Amino acid sequence: MTNHPTTSKRPSADISQRKVALTAAIGLLVMALLAPFALFGVLQTLVVPTDAAATVQNIIASEGLFRIGIVAFLIVIMLDVVVAWALYILLRPVNRTLALLTAWLRLVFSAVFGYALVNLLDVAQLVGGAEQSALQGEPLQAQVMSSIASFDNGWTGIALAIFGLHLFGLGYLLFRSAHFPRFLGVLVAIAGGGYLADSFGMILVPDYALSIGAFTFVGEALLIVWLFWRVIKGFPSESESLGA
Repeated sequence: MTNHPTTSKRPSADISQRKVALTAAIGLLVMALLAPFALFGVLQTLVVPTDAAATVQNIIASEGLFRIGIVAFLIVIMLDVVVAWALYILLRPVNRTLALLTAWLRLVFSAVFGYALVNLLDVAQLVGGAEQSALQGEPLQAQVMSSIASFDNGWTGIALAIFGLHLFGLGYLLFRSAHFPRFLGVLVAIAGGGYLADSFGMILVPDYALSIGAFTFVGEALLIVWLFWRVIKGFPSESESLGA
């Protein structure tokens, strides 16, 4: 009878960690689908950087798609909050202070990203009411392109730099965790370095055209796979995790 409480606690702790890992995995997977859709399937399809008139016409013709893209970005921001919590719960046994800081960095990224997203909503409101708007022709086109540029600057120039720092901290925690392979931590940190390089490059280099983050994201994808693997395989007991 004396062993019963101990054996009952370990499976419940394992199930709890599995649920948290599943939450993080599903959140990251949905984000990995929605963000490229909004960026490549919507923005890069409708926005013509060198042609403001064509951009406005494209958005007017596909206003519904443009608004769906905004919603997709908004869902990504919401899921970032959930994922920040889940990763903190999973990795706090490694280093509670760093796990908390890493989670806060993801929350700050979400806040900056949300602020930048307001610019796309402004575009939708301007173009959606183009017939009644005081802005017409070239003034409307100039405002639309300015808002889109503000979104790009806020997201790529500022938000992704913060996200890069988040991935550095996350990579270190994964590297030190007994539940994840060390190479995964290294790859996640490299992904963070790619985002930081792009952000600083955009700020420091005129007409910066590289996209290093597009080639260093492998660690983020593998993290999703490994989280699902952990859901299937399970976790060691809570006491073993704290002692690792």
